[in-house]
Amino acid sequence: MEEQQNPQTNPPKDSGIYNPSRQDLPNSTAVLVLGILSIVLSCWYFSIIGVVLSIIALVLSGKDLTRYYSNPNQFTDSSFHNLKSGRVCAIIGLTVAVIFFIFMVLILVGVFVTMPFWGMMD
Repeated sequence: MEEQQNPQTNPPKDSGIYNPSRQDLPNSTAVLVLGILSIVLSCWYFSIIGVVLSIIALVLSGKDLTRYYSNPNQFTDSSFHNLKSGRVCAIIGLTVAVIFFIFMVLILVGVFVTMPFWGMMD
């Protein structure tokens, strides 16, 4: 009789692929939420809030990216993808917020500069 051998379903533990204690990156969900909120709140009067939220998201994502790249096998792939998505959303939110902020400043400067001439139209 031949001995039956159990096929290994998991790779060896020392290969760096299998790590049962993988955990999420600490700020991945927060970065994703802040990135989405920075896009939503980057329009018109809320543009300064969008700038602040996106800067916070970028700082948190920078810390977690450093943590991930120092030991990638310790963290889950899904949290890394959430972190990258939140970072992209934060960059988009920052760009849109800065454009709207500059636009609003130009409108306000234009209104206040032309205000003395409004009385001359009578």
